[in-house]
Amino acid sequence: MQPQSSSGDQHEMSFIDHLEALRWHVIRAAISVVVFATGAFFAKDFLFHDLILGPSRNDFWTYEMFCKLGKWFGSTEPCENSVNFVIQNREMSGQLSMHISTSFVVGIVLAFPYLFWEIWRFVKPGLYPHERKNSQGAVFFVSILFILGLLFGYYVAAPLSINFLASYTVDATIENQIDMQSYISTLTTMTLSCAFVFELPMVVFFLAKAGLITPEIMQMYRKHAIVVILVLAAIITPPDISSQIIVTIPILLLYELSISIARSVRRSAVDRLNSELSNAK
Repeated sequence: MQPQSSSGDQHEMSFIDHLEALRWHVIRAAISVVVFATGAFFAKDFLFHDLILGPSRNDFWTYEMFCKLGKWFGSTEPCENSVNFVIQNREMSGQLSMHISTSFVVGIVLAFPYLFWEIWRFVKPGLYPHERKNSQGAVFFVSILFILGLLFGYYVAAPLSINFLASYTVDATIENQIDMQSYISTLTTMTLSCAFVFELPMVVFFLAKAGLITPEIMQMYRKHAIVVILVLAAIITPPDISSQIIVTIPILLLYELSISIARSVRRSAVDRLNSELSNAK
């Protein structure tokens, strides 16, 4: 790796220098997580009552929007949300430990843009000038896609899963009393899964930059990708056709967008190569 020094020239870094640089990146990243986690810990009422437990109540925004959407499509059935279950804690220190662990996860999520920026600052000096130029805005787009995935997971995938699983019964005499850890684990898994799935365009961008993937390959294996996306949507969502379709559509759109990104990357590489050949002549 050849990072630029303050004077503008480049110098080789030893293995110890790399470790020292990485150490400070890790320290700053850890501090940011601790700061956000501490803020989340003290915002207990908003964190749990409004944010975490929101999808467990009938007045959640998603349920109301689906109700209005059904009326807009002419549904005459009464719009009654069926989210009705009890969340309980069965361990003496369960709520305290869950408060701490949830605050830590929220700290990582809130600090994610900064964490990726620190990673990018460590990797960027090892890139060639044209690679740095072509990768401008990487932190911004990764952060935007992560946030969009979080919102989609929290407002679409997680409520659909929670609503289905909490209302599913094998017998009317069995009452659903959900453990707090199970509920939060389901909510976190659904939300973070969508957040990382939404990073597909950026993953394809970097793979295309490295020459590991081309738009022709993605088009050739489009049918296979659709099957994988359907399986992934089935894993993320409950076994309900409408829920799977709602989750599948944006992932398919992201795949098509990724094909366009790979095509754009190759076009830029060809233009750069032609420009270098013209200058060489």
